[in-house]
Amino acid sequence: MAKYKVVQYGCGKMAKYTIRYVLEKGSKIVGAFDIDQSKFGTDAGEFAGVKKIGVKIEDAKFVRDRLQKIKPDIVIVTTMSLFKDLEDILLICAELGINAITTCEEAFFAYNSHPTLSKKIDELAKKNKCTITGSGYQDVFWGNLITTLAGATHTITKIKGSTSYNVEDYGIALARAHGAGLTLEQFEKEIASADKISDKAREKIIKAGDYSPSYMWNTNGWLASQLGLTVVSQTQKCVPQTYKKALNSSTLNMKIPAGNATGMSAVVTTKTKEGIILETQCIGKVYGPDEFDSNQWTIEGEPNTTVIINRPSTVELTCATIVNRIPDVINAPYGYITTDKMPRAKYKLKEL
Repeated sequence: MAKYKVVQYGCGKMAKYTIRYVLEKGSKIVGAFDIDQSKFGTDAGEFAGVKKIGVKIEDAKFVRDRLQKIKPDIVIVTTMSLFKDLEDILLICAELGINAITTCEEAFFAYNSHPTLSKKIDELAKKNKCTITGSGYQDVFWGNLITTLAGATHTITKIKGSTSYNVEDYGIALARAHGAGLTLEQFEKEIASADKISDKAREKIIKAGDYSPSYMWNTNGWLASQLGLTVVSQTQKCVPQTYKKALNSSTLNMKIPAGNATGMSAVVTTKTKEGIILETQCIGKVYGPDEFDSNQWTIEGEPNTTVIINRPSTVELTCATIVNRIPDVINAPYGYITTDKMPRAKYKLKEL
C-alpha cells in the first residue's frame, strides 16, 4: 500500500505528536512549515523527538509555492482556534486541491459560527476536488462518544456536557482567548460582554464573520447535525474562573493573582424543534495543583446515562484522532465536510 504524503503546517506543541504519529503509522512527512524563525532549518523528525527524516521546517510564507511542488495527499494544520485565523492556509489548500485537516476547534462545525467562510472554502474545495475538515479531541469525546450513547437511549430530553482543560497545554493565543490573567473587571469588558447581546445582534455578527464562539458552540452544532435535530436557538455565556491562591503561568509568563481570572467557563444552551436541549460547557483555565482535565456527559431521558472520564490525555488524544482521521478525509466527498458526515474515528492497528 502506498504511503500517504503528509505536510505539517504549524510546528508547535501539537506537531511534535502529529509528526511522530504519522511516521509511526507508516506514512511520510514531506513538508513542515512555521512562522518561528528559530525553527527554520530544523529537521522535522528531530523536532518531533525521532530520527532525522531529511525534511526541514520552512518559513510558512512560502507554503503555497512549496505545496505546488510537494503535492502532498493532506496537510495537517495545528495553529489557531478560530476559523478566520486559518482562512489563508485553508483557502490555499482548497485552491490547490489539497486535502486538509485541522485541530482548529471552530473548524469542527464552523457552519453555525462562520457560515460565509465555510461556504467559501466548501465551494473552492468542491471545485478543486479536495476535502477540508476539523477534528481532534472533540470529535470523539464531545461528539461520537455522545451520539453512540444516544444510540442506546429510548427517549432524550436533554444532553448535558462539561469538559475542562488546562490552557497551559495549548499556547499563549488560547490562554488569552480564555481571559487567563485578566482582572474580573477586564474579563467582563473584554470577554463576557461580547455575549450579552440579543439573538438578532449575534446573528448579525455571525453573518459578518466577526463572532468568536466557545468550543461548545460548534460542538452543539455538530451534535445537532449528527442527531438530526433542528436548532431553534442557541446562546452562549462566558463566566470567569478563579483560584484561591496566586498561580504561575509559564504560557503567559506571569503570576496570576488570587481572585483574578485563571480562564473561563463557556456555557452554551441549544434549543431544538424536537424538544431536546443541549446544555454544554467547556472550562479552560490555568490549573491549580489540585485540578485536572475531565470530561463528563449526561443524557437525560429513558434511561439516564452519565459517562465520566477523568485525566484524559487531551493533547495526545487530539493528535491521535487527527492522524487516525487522515484516510477518512482523503476518502470523503469534496468540500468542507465536517466529521459528523464521516464514519466514526477508528483505531488504525498498523498503517494508515
